[in-house]
Amino acid sequence: MYIVKIKGKAKIPDYVQLRDDNFTLIAYFRTDRPERALDKCGLLDKQHRILAIIEEIPFGKIKKIDL
Repeated sequence: MYIVKIKGKAKIPDYVQLRDDNFTLIAYFRTDRPERALDKCGLLDKQHRILAIIEEIPFGKIKKIDL
């Protein structure tokens, strides 16, 4: 699975993309409201780990993660 953090501009907030190994989009959510999107894709139980990764990665970089 891959994670990408995207910096928003002006009125557009920061977003996060979660993608599978084929780089297909799994989830797309605002950094300040991840619960609903993670629940929809079945990753709500891994929310704390995903949020910790989001905090540490820089904007615009793709990071491979193992959940």
